[in-house]
Amino acid sequence: MKRNVVIFGLVMGSVLCINMVYMVHLCYTNPDFKSNDLVGYAGMVVIFSLIFFGVKNYRDKQLEGLISFGQAFKMGILIATIASIMYVVVWLFYYYLFVPDYLEKYILLVLKETPTADLPAKTKEMENFKEMYKNPFFVVLITFSEVFPVGLVVSLISAFFLKRNNKTAVSQE
Repeated sequence: MKRNVVIFGLVMGSVLCINMVYMVHLCYTNPDFKSNDLVGYAGMVVIFSLIFFGVKNYRDKQLEGLISFGQAFKMGILIATIASIMYVVVWLFYYYLFVPDYLEKYILLVLKETPTADLPAKTKEMENFKEMYKNPFFVVLITFSEVFPVGLVVSLISAFFLKRNNKTAVSQE
């Protein structure tokens, strides 16, 4: 199981990091960039679907087609954890070494997309966020929480669909 977890976690983490660096680059260099959270999270769901394939690969090749919900969920969470940690580490290096003023550009983007009526409240919220982002521990927590919950949901769904506890389920396919 360790081998599958590490391989799928590193592959998924690499794809997540490439996607993140590309999106940050677009936002950072393009003043007309328009963010779309729905597209962003849909992309993450597609990337995290590697959890499904990692668990299925392990179930079919190592466990003769049988895996419990708990085993499948544990494996999915481990894959998601490796990928999420990799995402956080790459973000920390990228942010602090290459785009230390990214937050200013991001805040301008957010405020530009905010309706006029909500602007004072959103400005205050962004000022608070900027202040919290000065703490590296907060940066780690917020970055991890961007991706890990998606991995958690995909792990649950994958475990539900991939679980097989008896030989009859395997022979019916």
